[in-house]
Amino acid sequence: MSVPSVSILGAGGWGTALALLLSGPDREVVLWGHDPAHVEALAKEGTNAKYLHGVGLSSSIRPTADLALALQSEILFLAIPSKYLAGIVSQLAALCGNRSPILVSCTKGIELERGLLMSELISEQMPSAIIAVLSGPNLAGEIAQGIPAAGVIGCHDVTALSRVQELFVGTRFRAYTSGDVRGIQLGGALKNIFAIAAGISDGLGLGENARAGLVTRSLAEMTRLGIAMGGSRDTFGGLSGIGDLMVTCFSPRSRNHQLGFRLGSGESLASIITSMGSMVAEGIPTTMSAQAAARRLSVMTPIINEVSEILQCRKTSAEAMKSLMGRDLRAEEEI
Repeated sequence: MSVPSVSILGAGGWGTALALLLSGPDREVVLWGHDPAHVEALAKEGTNAKYLHGVGLSSSIRPTADLALALQSEILFLAIPSKYLAGIVSQLAALCGNRSPILVSCTKGIELERGLLMSELISEQMPSAIIAVLSGPNLAGEIAQGIPAAGVIGCHDVTALSRVQELFVGTRFRAYTSGDVRGIQLGGALKNIFAIAAGISDGLGLGENARAGLVTRSLAEMTRLGIAMGGSRDTFGGLSGIGDLMVTCFSPRSRNHQLGFRLGSGESLASIITSMGSMVAEGIPTTMSAQAAARRLSVMTPIINEVSEILQCRKTSAEAMKSLMGRDLRAEEEI
């Protein structure tokens, strides 16, 4: 069998890290970016200084701003911020015609209005497409440096699932598989909210005990809401659940943890967002989407609710933490 051709849509940190991971002597990877100037800089400088400073691109990576060129590949990884995903997929649908590449969503988010997951947004516009998802405790900087990592791929098509998994053979990324497409995406999206909460706790200087307690209760909340939204309990105990939760809540490299830390330290949300420039903290829109879903499903989400209050400037970080500590007493097993 010939090596499947691969394209990565999204030339940010995660997209570039995936391109580095999957490219090699026997496989050229097309790395598509929406900004021609950025793509030109990638090709000219041989590095993605904007998102992954100090990491060089391999000669097997082909940067392009031509979406039609990227669509020539058999497998497309979509590493696009959630707010832009629908627009890019619309362009894909118009260009694909009768072709049916495997689409692997690496985007972590939940649509606000209807609570749709990213695979569902893709399927709306490309109903005949085979859609897989990829998630796990994967910081782009470490993946780009070749540091060992693991993640999980979900897809309802067993053949496609195997083909995507095989792409990672020989790399320093251990890829597991699962049929729980919903649960994988929910874990990957919801953990960003709790990473903001953990960052806030650290910014307030509350210490290790407080962070450990917060993350433990975050897992309970993620599991409770995730199951109500159609995920499997076992998935939230895996790589895309507790695994991703741990790395984003404990690592200062996590954008969402950084955002929370700065909020807890007293900075305003507006100034933080301005300073982040083109960087995206997916936990901000996901907080609102998750809170809306929890209300529709009558699920109790105290941590999500308090993060929402802070992001909407209705409470200070200290006030939100006081509200969490003052909740009614309950048994731990009442997750």
